[in-house]
Amino acid sequence: MTLHQNKCVFLDRDGVLNEDCPDYLYKLEELVIPDGVAEALKTLKEAGYLLIVITNQAGIAKGLYTADNVYAIHEAMQKVSDSALDDIYFSPYHPAYSGNSLSRKPGSLLIEKAMAKYDIDPAQSWMIGDRDRDMEAGKNVGLKTVHIIPNAEESTGDYAAVNLLEAARLILKQ
Repeated sequence: MTLHQNKCVFLDRDGVLNEDCPDYLYKLEELVIPDGVAEALKTLKEAGYLLIVITNQAGIAKGLYTADNVYAIHEAMQKVSDSALDDIYFSPYHPAYSGNSLSRKPGSLLIEKAMAKYDIDPAQSWMIGDRDRDMEAGKNVGLKTVHIIPNAEESTGDYAAVNLLEAARLILKQ
């Protein structure tokens, strides 16, 4: 058995890396990256973390947009963060349109695939998300979790933060 070497921060996209849209974010002109996101990503990168996006993109199953739209948003985020993101994994499924899928959070299949590909040690790694399903997916594979909650709501994460920059600072203090 080989020892895992890499530490990683897994990131949900909508509500963490960009402002969540009431419908689905797939148009570049609707992309809003909150203040502090680029700084948070650069800080985590400099601390030696891999940064991997894990996102549900059910709008694909609904026929609202394609994988190309997801990649275009990702590329825009890469430009803002000096290419800090190492990879993106997304689930194009929705239970009502394409059946259940283990790749869709709270399932952890996409995280498990990334962990295998990048030789990631879950004991040194984190999941940051804004929904309970993000926390559940991270906990399913032994990650520490940070729940992004703008108000003092009840959190299902191991930790809570108001935004990604605060979450990054929290992780770096551990």
